[in-house]
Amino acid sequence: MDKMQGETVRLDRVHNRLLIIDQTKLPNQKLILELHTLEKMVLAIQTLQVRGAPAIGVAAAIGLSVLAGESTETDVEKFKAEFSENARRLENARPTAVNLAWAVGQMCAVVKENNNATVPVLKDLLYQKAQELHDRDIAVCRAIGENGAPLLKNCKRVLTHCNAGRLATVKYGTALAPIYIAKEQGHSLSVYADETRPLLQGARLTAYELCEAGIDTTVLCDNMASYVMGKGLVDAVLVGCDRVAANGDTANKIGTSGLAVLASFYHIPFYVCAPFSTIDLNAQSGKDIPIEMRDGEEIRSLWYQKPLLPENAKTLNPAFDITPHKLITAFITEKGVLQPKDFSVV
Repeated sequence: MDKMQGETVRLDRVHNRLLIIDQTKLPNQKLILELHTLEKMVLAIQTLQVRGAPAIGVAAAIGLSVLAGESTETDVEKFKAEFSENARRLENARPTAVNLAWAVGQMCAVVKENNNATVPVLKDLLYQKAQELHDRDIAVCRAIGENGAPLLKNCKRVLTHCNAGRLATVKYGTALAPIYIAKEQGHSLSVYADETRPLLQGARLTAYELCEAGIDTTVLCDNMASYVMGKGLVDAVLVGCDRVAANGDTANKIGTSGLAVLASFYHIPFYVCAPFSTIDLNAQSGKDIPIEMRDGEEIRSLWYQKPLLPENAKTLNPAFDITPHKLITAFITEKGVLQPKDFSVV
């Protein structure tokens, strides 16, 4: 029996566990982690055992429900204080993905809005909200796919970066959702998947899930994108994102902005696929989005039997970059295909 039921993140209500696929083990091993402690949940987010903005948000929401269920506090105020600390720790696990803060905020609102509820009632309400956010993510991603598929009707080959498929969400994905829906509708696309250095999410994860789905997939080293674009082998670029500012500037996995520049030069449509919750109207532009800096060992030695770099060589390892809004053709969301001017009125 598949514990995950075809999903990346889910709640095991019977055993009160957050279930995730350990993405650091893919593609060679599919390991399911069953988490019920704050420390392991925070570690799972920080070490990318669970990754992708929507999946992180849902994992945090389910995690808060699980931790509430595990709590032995009977005093309401002490229970709320414990919950608040758990929420703070989970929200701070990674800084860039706005879905994490959004999902934690949704869970915190449950406690705030039910101020007179007993501990058992709060536990049940938190479970209901976590399950709602889980189910909502599935519906949102399918809607992204349905809104995006028509844009690809004249395309044969698309290029992706990082992993914005089902492994980055509960199911379907964001940037890969239009590809999956197009296939359901009888339109099979070929995909070029950037390997996405230094963590290789494109090579390890995107290629893994696309091949499992029977979709023709070719993995490219990141510096090969210009070659295939220049040869006329790419009809559209689809990427996900971790945060979108009010003006449309977009934070996504490092290397995305370079693809946008190339797509603009070669006159190829460049689409950002994202839940509307990824749009942060409090960030006026990309300058307001924090960029996570990760350990340089990911560059130096992560995938090598011996360190690749000389000992005295420095590293710079930003996890994300900012794509200026003027390089983005459109945003594909569950609310439709949008431009930044639409964000505040949809």
